[in-house]
Amino acid sequence: MTYFGFLGVFLIVPLAVLLLLHFFDTKSKLMLPASWQSWSSWKVISVQALIAVIYTTPWDNYLVATRTWWYNPGLVTGFLIGYVPIEEYTFFVLQTFLTGTFLLLLVRHRPLWGERETVGNANWRWLVTGFLAILWLFFVVMLIVGWKQGTYLALLMVWALPPLMLQTAFGLDILWKYRRYVVVTVVSMTIYLAAADMLAISSGTWTIDPEQSLNIFLLGKLPIEEFIFFLMTNVLVVVGVTLLSSTISRERIINIWQAIKLRRKEVDRHYEASS
Repeated sequence: MTYFGFLGVFLIVPLAVLLLLHFFDTKSKLMLPASWQSWSSWKVISVQALIAVIYTTPWDNYLVATRTWWYNPGLVTGFLIGYVPIEEYTFFVLQTFLTGTFLLLLVRHRPLWGERETVGNANWRWLVTGFLAILWLFFVVMLIVGWKQGTYLALLMVWALPPLMLQTAFGLDILWKYRRYVVVTVVSMTIYLAAADMLAISSGTWTIDPEQSLNIFLLGKLPIEEFIFFLMTNVLVVVGVTLLSSTISRERIINIWQAIKLRRKEVDRHYEASS
């Protein structure tokens, strides 16, 4: 299976189906709830895709350069950006649009899931973010001590946890309100993409270095790190799209910005008074 063949079958086709459903929803005037219309849906997903490409590119190039994983040269076009084939960058964008579009489809068809819920306790933002920070340090130490079989997992978590910490610190209480959407989308898309990935690995499209992997396999074929990769990337996409779409997030950003401007004015007044 070529890499573009994989993208066509497992990402482009289902994305086309979701876009068709979006078209029918628009025709029947089935829209997102007002609380999800902070910005245009397509702008939100596009911004999320751009962030995914920018943030993932250095990390993924490092993985290929160090042979943590590699692709079959005969199954890609051969057009590289850095060490990574163009198909990989295409995957970043397609996964973001596939997962983001599925999430918004769910929100349109199950609007009461979020509207009936209240925003969670804001104090949990710092407790969960603190826990994630400790977990991040654990994987940093794993890299420092040089446990070779834990390399892929440690690199994955060291890369994935910082943006997740930013997201939880900003809006974990908002995510609690929309937890049903988050959980259903993350679970559904992780299982689907992990199953597709298992087929790609089985056909030799790409390979995980067994010396840098825990060699724990799900269903006898899928490296546990690959499952965790899809879990973490889908969490980042779903949480990002949810927070960007929420009007609660927009109000919070405005309030934070106004507080910063007010603080700056106070500092300026204090400086002028002291001089």
